[in-house]
Amino acid sequence: MDSLPWANIDWKGKKILLAEDEEVNLIFFEELLEDTGVELIVTSDGQSTLDAALEHDDIDLILMDIKMPVMSGLDATRKIKVKKPSLPIIAQTAYAMEDEKQHCLDAGCDDYISKPIDPTALFTLLKKYMNK
Repeated sequence: MDSLPWANIDWKGKKILLAEDEEVNLIFFEELLEDTGVELIVTSDGQSTLDAALEHDDIDLILMDIKMPVMSGLDATRKIKVKKPSLPIIAQTAYAMEDEKQHCLDAGCDDYISKPIDPTALFTLLKKYMNK
């Protein structure tokens, strides 16, 4: 188990806002991150994600689902970045086309990962922002 890229990660005291409206994806993220000690704040639509991001000053990173009800992840990202431009936002989407990645970056996302999520790629991205 120690050979896994997420073994021995200690993110106690860190918070990730997880914007995800699909239950199966939510369970996947929760199980993947549970041993890191990170606190997850979970939202299931763009408006509640925006509200949570603005309400909590101690969020270290947002994992932003792009396709969500009420408000899209891209719209939520644009609004969050106006108030918190340095808060890292990683877009997660099932749309893996190259122009989709560019739309995410243009909206203010700092990075991008496509679904289905590869755990190794996810932890590589998370370490990039969480270990600062």
